[in-house]
Amino acid sequence: MSTVTVRVPATTANLGAGFDCLGAALTLYNEFQFSLVDSGLKITATGAEADRVSLGSSNLVYQAFVKFYDRIGQPLPAIQLDIKMDVPLARGLGSSATAIVGGLVGANQLAGSPLTQLEIAEFATEIEGHPDNVVPALIGGCRLAASGVDRAWEICDLSWHSSIVPIVAIPDFELSTAEARSVLPATYSRADAIFNTAHLGLLIRGLETGNADWLKAALHDRIHQPYRENLIKGYEMVRTAAIVSGAYGMVISGAGSTVLALAHQEKAESVNAAMEKAWMDLGVGVQVKNLAIESQGTSLIY
Repeated sequence: MSTVTVRVPATTANLGAGFDCLGAALTLYNEFQFSLVDSGLKITATGAEADRVSLGSSNLVYQAFVKFYDRIGQPLPAIQLDIKMDVPLARGLGSSATAIVGGLVGANQLAGSPLTQLEIAEFATEIEGHPDNVVPALIGGCRLAASGVDRAWEICDLSWHSSIVPIVAIPDFELSTAEARSVLPATYSRADAIFNTAHLGLLIRGLETGNADWLKAALHDRIHQPYRENLIKGYEMVRTAAIVSGAYGMVISGAGSTVLALAHQEKAESVNAAMEKAWMDLGVGVQVKNLAIESQGTSLIY
């Protein structure tokens, strides 16, 4: 095999109470084509914000590719890497996870598939630092990851009711993960820990059943959102607009700046329009997309 094309979905992490352990793959993608060449490294990038992508050895996709070959102890091949981007950078939709997963999966295919999917998931988590984005990007669906006993991670597939639409509102400003993490406290109270434990359990059941009352209550959190909301201009106004128009609730997608509303499919269009209007009224440019859960995860394109 001399050419491999890998398609990796965007992700939304945390979903409120599932901080650093819960994420879902979405129907928005980046594509990475790896072609063996005689020598050197050539990288091209097209699509949204492609001009900001490194075209040298510091490219995150290529760094993951190099780490893979270091791990398996095979010589690093010369490649051409062609990137097609639809997932915006630094917006809380897992763009770095797509790069890491894409690099590892592409390398695994060119090397003859020496690693299993679970081994790639653990490797990607090691590189990223936490599993909430890389795991659903690789495997698809809505996934909960917890530290294991006999292996590094136990990965659990969570059901997502077909009536629940994930609506992402992507503003035209960025929020770095480092900045979003810097505002979090070092310790939490017992009350906050209990609150999040209860609400994560309720969220899992709400996603499975589509129960409106459970989802409305479950989309609250005390671990990260209260500290990050002020970093996102207009957050409370957009959240209020989403709920008034019929959303179950709204949360920060990953570290932000994108926000995620969940709504019944019959309310999704009105929620979309309300969120867009709220941010436009504040003078903030925004793209609002009604998406779906990507069940397959990363795929190869032939």
